[in-house]
Amino acid sequence: MSSVDFASLGISAPVLKAVQQLGYEQPSPVQEASIPILLEGKNLLGTAQTGTGKTAAFALPFLSMLDEKQKSPQILVLTPTRELAIQVAEAFQSYAKHIKGFHVLPIYGGADIGGQLRGLKRGAQVVVGTPGRMLDHLRRRSLDLSHIKGLILDEADEMLRMGFIDDVETILAKTPADCQRALFSATMPPAIKRVADKYLGDAEVVSIQNKTKTVERIAQSHLMVKGHQKMDALTRILDVEQFDGMIIFVRTKSSTLEIAEKLEARGFSSAALNGDLTQTLRERTINRLKKGQLDIVVATDVAARGLDVERISHVINYDVPYDNESYVHRIGRTGRAGREGKAIMFVTQKEIRMLRSIEKSTRQPITSFNLPSNEEVSGQRITQFKEQLVGMCKSTKLDKFHSLVKEVAAENEIDMVLLAAALAFEAQKERPLFPKMVTIDTPRASASDRSERKPRERNERPGRNERNERPDRSDRSQRPDRAPKPSRDKGPTVDGEGNEVAMITYRIEVGRNDDVSPKNIVGAIANEAEIDAQFIGHIKLHDDYSTVDLPEGMPKELFDHLYKVRVCQKPLKISVDNGTAGEQRDAKPYGGKRDKPSFNKEKPAFKGKPKAHRGSDSAARKPSKRPATDRR
Repeated sequence: MSSVDFASLGISAPVLKAVQQLGYEQPSPVQEASIPILLEGKNLLGTAQTGTGKTAAFALPFLSMLDEKQKSPQILVLTPTRELAIQVAEAFQSYAKHIKGFHVLPIYGGADIGGQLRGLKRGAQVVVGTPGRMLDHLRRRSLDLSHIKGLILDEADEMLRMGFIDDVETILAKTPADCQRALFSATMPPAIKRVADKYLGDAEVVSIQNKTKTVERIAQSHLMVKGHQKMDALTRILDVEQFDGMIIFVRTKSSTLEIAEKLEARGFSSAALNGDLTQTLRERTINRLKKGQLDIVVATDVAARGLDVERISHVINYDVPYDNESYVHRIGRTGRAGREGKAIMFVTQKEIRMLRSIEKSTRQPITSFNLPSNEEVSGQRITQFKEQLVGMCKSTKLDKFHSLVKEVAAENEIDMVLLAAALAFEAQKERPLFPKMVTIDTPRASASDRSERKPRERNERPGRNERNERPDRSDRSQRPDRAPKPSRDKGPTVDGEGNEVAMITYRIEVGRNDDVSPKNIVGAIANEAEIDAQFIGHIKLHDDYSTVDLPEGMPKELFDHLYKVRVCQKPLKISVDNGTAGEQRDAKPYGGKRDKPSFNKEKPAFKGKPKAHRGSDSAARKPSKRPATDRR
């Protein structure tokens, strides 16, 4: 443990006082190395992982050199996301609370530009923001960089990944030549190194080599589960796990809303966090999480970037991230600043290679998670129910209710214990103490599974130009275990054993007008229902709907799940096709006798629901032409 304290680093008295009041005792390695360099006025190139204290590493020295008399911007901080801009601005405000007349202004897209214009006009010594909105203000000439003394690029590699690097260079070029500059990045790709060489010159280099330290404090595990059973598995985990605050990561913005709503319906305090929310709502959601008014946030990667809430004890990867770096950033929302955390990742069979790739990248095994049994869930609920009853008896005045219950028992000659049991039964209806839960198969990711599925799985996110390309199937003829691809003619298809599989024609509410293609439909259904593409029959596209042949005997829970699956941003709303286009539009699955398919219980066509190798719904959709950014 280092014996260096903040007082010995040379930061100013007002800043040191604030740091001590915040309870900081000793600087982290990146702070200890960076602060003296920046106080000497040198440029700095820092490489350190998220959660290592980079914000204080640059905020404390630059605040110590602040000119209190100058009201125009002196320090400029560029961040990749709105959330990180807010977080950095809040940190500056905390560290500068003993500096008289200090003002910091966060500027970012998605917020009222009028308020930002007024803030810049009043004066702010520190401006923190995203590159896109910074450029907007530069074009409006509302942001003056002529007196900037210090510029910081925070999480530069993330700005590169999000497509901001050109904007960053434009802003760097507009700062004074004698401006002191600092660049912090978790990694140092060639494009970032080029920017550093051009604008930081002979910068001092600080490299904190702890690539796996950010995840060593976090207990990591994975759960093998089928796609349509994730919600049931999540509910069991929430019932049994003792957590304070939690972030659940998903891939799409629509999933954040859907899952948050389902959790709310199950009695959990949850909310969605995604890029479609207004900035006011986003900030309100984060503040509620910080204050304990909210327990669970369901978020996308970008929306949760830079989020640092102390009470987050658990991270659930509901969807496996597309790249290894995203995984590290996700689980880094817990286990920060020396705290311990827990991360659980849901993995389907086709995502096993992604799991192994993440293990290799973090150099840590991700152990198998044991899903709570029905008995464990029931036991936990009973324990909580007992504690609630005992607590209520001790803390609540129940005289009137006690008299009422005695009166009911006497009038009806009912035993008091039996009456109490009836009240307990009524109280637990919304959250049953003895739930009948769906059986969830959780196979382990064995070595044989991996070798067997290796040619059919992907471990990296496809590039924008690769997403619509078909994978190489040249070796298909050399695979004797693969059943022949069915023709797209209506009628029964044939499974791998030569048996006929009866097919039913279904209607889905996406068509040509939605720019959908047959491969989008095949990809979504194969991925979500875990049906091998060979069991997906004839697909016919119409302007505002399509039809698809699927095997007879589809389980109801799978049917209900497919009803909500999205293709090209629209839900499938799958229903049995009865040949009448107009009447079928609003039909729901199993809504009536006419829509209910027959099930052959003795010999179901779904033989183990063969696994798919196609991409998920998000991969099946058309890729956007540009990444989501804060540009306006």
